[in-house]
Amino acid sequence: MTTSSETTFTGKPTTPLKIFRNGVFSSIAIGHFSVDLLNGTRPVSLTFLSTALGLNNTALAAISTGYVWAASASQPLFGWLADRLGTRWLASLGILWMSVFFSLAMLISGPLSIACLILGSLGSAAFHPAGTMESTLVGRELYAGRETTTASIFFFSGQLGYFLGPIVSGPILERYGDIGLVALAVLLLPVGLNTGWQLRDRQTAHLAHKKAEADHPRVGAGWQTLTLLALAGALQAWAQQNMITFVPKYLHDLGQSPITYGLIAGLFMGGSAFGNVLGGSLADRFGKQRVALTVLILASIPLFFISQIGWSPWLYILVPLAGALTGSVHSIVVVLAQRALPMGMATASGLTLGFIFSAGALGTLLCGPLADRVGWPPVFLLTSGLTLGAALLMLALRDE
Repeated sequence: MTTSSETTFTGKPTTPLKIFRNGVFSSIAIGHFSVDLLNGTRPVSLTFLSTALGLNNTALAAISTGYVWAASASQPLFGWLADRLGTRWLASLGILWMSVFFSLAMLISGPLSIACLILGSLGSAAFHPAGTMESTLVGRELYAGRETTTASIFFFSGQLGYFLGPIVSGPILERYGDIGLVALAVLLLPVGLNTGWQLRDRQTAHLAHKKAEADHPRVGAGWQTLTLLALAGALQAWAQQNMITFVPKYLHDLGQSPITYGLIAGLFMGGSAFGNVLGGSLADRFGKQRVALTVLILASIPLFFISQIGWSPWLYILVPLAGALTGSVHSIVVVLAQRALPMGMATASGLTLGFIFSAGALGTLLCGPLADRVGWPPVFLLTSGLTLGAALLMLALRDE
């Protein structure tokens, strides 16, 4: 007998590319790409605005933390709503909400634009638990139960958006200013409508999942396992948030242009996206904890060199490598949490994503004043140490 977390719904196995032929999966994958395309512009646009708004590193970290917290701390609530109301409206309206408020943030000047930007992040919060739940369910239905792989493909779509966000926004900001980013936000309108249309008939799949949950209720993991998993996810998210938030400002302080720091920030997210898919596939084959432990140890190496070399063309290699190694753990942590937490899948997804992103943002908030006091190299050296700490916590978890 299998537990409900391992129940495979009827359906033929498919390949990662063929899964995009499924309308439900493709709609949430495109939605994830679009939402995180806007999320990916945040560090570049805030860096661009830092001089005009008089933002020092502490203020930059505080605003970035407020944005991430708003998008993270509310995810358990939206996950709970998705488990009870279905994913259709939360996913589609979340995309539309983000489009509207991001556009307002670009059109309004002064501190009010920051408020609209943070409010817009609630749309991202509404979308993520619903989208994560759908990606896992579709994976179980069509991919012979390899939910880590399909979840990683869903997360890849979002990280691809993060990858392109800073690369696209850098040149747009340099040529057109903030107003040029409104066009990106407008693209989300048809995406949100399509997501709502594709999810219109998902109630049957949700009922089948709830029946499986009722037939095989989950007990959940012990508190030691949950604590280790939570801390490991928090340290990994802290390391990633440090890189996402501070690499553009670091390179800006070294005299680089928006095109350069936008490109390198995008390379980090591009590496993270590809690493996520590779990590998910390897985890389904060789064990989730084992793969996470290995890549987290390896991740500390490029992060260490980034802290030592200052500006160098080597950053075009080291930064995406660090992104690939740190990002490969993300889907592993989420799927492990979905299995470990005795609650609805969307609620578990929202709680996990909300916690790790909030914890990562809190760490970034602490690192902003540290950078003002001692400079950037110690911050990136600390980031290297965070991945080693996460690896030690993964080591304490028993492999599957």
